Amino acid sequence: MALMDAKEYDPRPAQKRLKIIATVVVAVVAVAVYLYFTRYDSEKKVINKFFQALEQKDYDAAYSIYYADPNWKQHPEKYGSYPINQFTLDWGPAGEYGPISSHQIDCALEPPNSSGVVVVVTINSRAEPRSMWVEKKSKTISDSPKKVLCRGQQ
Repeated sequence: MALMDAKEYDPRPAQKRLKIIATVVVAVVAVAVYLYFTRYDSEKKVINKFFQALEQKDYDAAYSIYYADPNWKQHPEKYGSYPINQFTLDWGPAGEYGPISSHQIDCALEPPNSSGVVVVVTINSRAEPRSMWVEKKSKTISDSPKKVLCRGQQ
């Protein structure tokens, strides 16, 4: 075969390879963006379930969510530092927020080098949101050691 007898260049294989690479890059970026925006969803769901139980005045269920222990009644002494009676006083009708009738999760943030996530919640449409701490592994809830505000809040 002489030099002048070479096949004519066909750009289709190169175009196909380029399309495959572009598709893979777009898919990877889309997955990364999705994971970024949903990274605290499990902690937000815990807080959402907690407040839904409080809104329904199901303090036993809310307490079990708070400690991530559905069988807490079988060993209440384990939670002697914050017993159900005190929990009900704090989160019930006589608590700081009165009867809890609504909540809105504003944002979730993870402090650097921490074991949990701060979830900021507006309770009963109050101007002052509450920062709640959710442990990443155990999904237990407590008050956040730091008051956190979401962007746009003052």
